[in-house]
Amino acid sequence: MKIAMVGSGYVGLVSGACFADFGHDVVCIDKDQSKIDRLHEGVMPIYEPGLDALVASNVKAGRLSFTTDLAEGIKGASAIFIAVGTPSRRGDGHADLSFVYAVAREVGESLSNDAVVVTKSTVPVGTGDEVERILKESGTPHRVAVVSNPEFLREGAAIGDFKRPDRIVIGAEDEFGREVMHEVYRPLFLNESPILFTSRRSSELIKYAANAFLATKITFINEMADLCEKVGGNVQDVARGIGLDGRIGGKFLHAGPGYGGSCFPKDTLALLKTAEDYESPVRIVEAVVKVNDLRKRAMGRKVIEALGGADAARGKRAALLGLTFKPNTDDMRDSPAIAIAQTLADAGVSAAAYDPEGMELAKPLMPEVEMVSDPYAAIDGADAVVIVTEWDAFRALDLDRVKALAKAPVLVDLRNIYQPDMVREAGFAYTSVGRS
Repeated sequence: MKIAMVGSGYVGLVSGACFADFGHDVVCIDKDQSKIDRLHEGVMPIYEPGLDALVASNVKAGRLSFTTDLAEGIKGASAIFIAVGTPSRRGDGHADLSFVYAVAREVGESLSNDAVVVTKSTVPVGTGDEVERILKESGTPHRVAVVSNPEFLREGAAIGDFKRPDRIVIGAEDEFGREVMHEVYRPLFLNESPILFTSRRSSELIKYAANAFLATKITFINEMADLCEKVGGNVQDVARGIGLDGRIGGKFLHAGPGYGGSCFPKDTLALLKTAEDYESPVRIVEAVVKVNDLRKRAMGRKVIEALGGADAARGKRAALLGLTFKPNTDDMRDSPAIAIAQTLADAGVSAAAYDPEGMELAKPLMPEVEMVSDPYAAIDGADAVVIVTEWDAFRALDLDRVKALAKAPVLVDLRNIYQPDMVREAGFAYTSVGRS
């Protein structure tokens, strides 16, 4: 089957490469000529473990290609995926659907055969209805079905998530759409991956509801961490104690500096806007968004306290280890590191930082931070070492070397990757999250 993937960003490129690896003939389409040129050269526009090798092998096999010509790219495609960005719209938080609708118009004007148009982008409830209307207005004589097929990819583990998914959600309103999507995902039947067929609107809501629920779990355990610090508890014990309950589960119960990234911040805001538009408020999600926003700067204040408080911290220097919102990605969108660095700067604390993949994208977002070549260069002369992102490279730091390089033996572990007793025995003043 020929598949066209319109949009060669994170979702489009990963999905397209994986579909090609299943044996489909895939064309990835993007208007950014420089991105397509780099892809032809084997240069990935994002960092995702294993993606470069996956793309290279399928390009070599002739199953994966790239173009800026949408009309040519969709010619003969049975399934045309829309995988363009839907960023938060400035001013009201609603998802900006202008790119989705622009693609729908161009597809409608360019179709040369019957096809299923699939919204892979994360879109609010009712977007598929508008895409269907746009396609009908184009006057295409060909049969077209509009289907919702949300993605559930974790950055840093996206290829595995695509090939071994927890579930595949397909929102289709007619048999033509269901038949084509069944064939698209037929290679996954051997893995017995659950495929859930729903209405289109239910499918669109499933994506937002899933991300909002996961964001809620993160925010809940972060608030429990704050309470643990007050009452003398250990949030890791609390998380394990409740996570062993099968009704709750242990995933996303890791206390830290708050969620960030490309999905949770914008998707919770878009869900709030949808709920507002339909006069059906989602108060829990409202609280999650507010608490998470406040938490990021609170983590900056935690570092300031470790430096001796506001007065003592002024003029001191912090080493920030990790900048991306999570490990194994270069994504800086809504990363807690941004708010932490700004809070430190506001308090007169300078910072040097190291991240294995995120520094180029971080530079324009954090102009007040000095980017350095390795973690020990950041630590050299620092009054406090702050672990912001739990990259594997930071899990086994040479504490003797850290102590020798740092101006003061202060370690602030915002990801709880070290054992308090071990660090204190090494002579450090140690601060973590939710562990008194």
